[in-house]
Amino acid sequence: MIYLLAFFLPPLALIFYGKIFQAIFNAVLWVVGIFFVLLGGWILWAIAVGHAIFVIHGSRADARTQKIVDAIKSGK
Repeated sequence: MIYLLAFFLPPLALIFYGKIFQAIFNAVLWVVGIFFVLLGGWILWAIAVGHAIFVIHGSRADARTQKIVDAIKSGK
């Protein structure tokens, strides 16, 4: 569900994940990208969407890794 939100509203998806500075950067890219989509281009919009998906995926991977590290530490 978060990836769907990242596709349609990338800055909002990043805010939900607590990535405020990335959301601000992404909002600038997204707004400029939307402006250029209206003029016939789509590259910046695609970069904004890709950035949001990449950051969300990385955040989820970090959480999984931290869970594994915590399980290993508690097993000692």
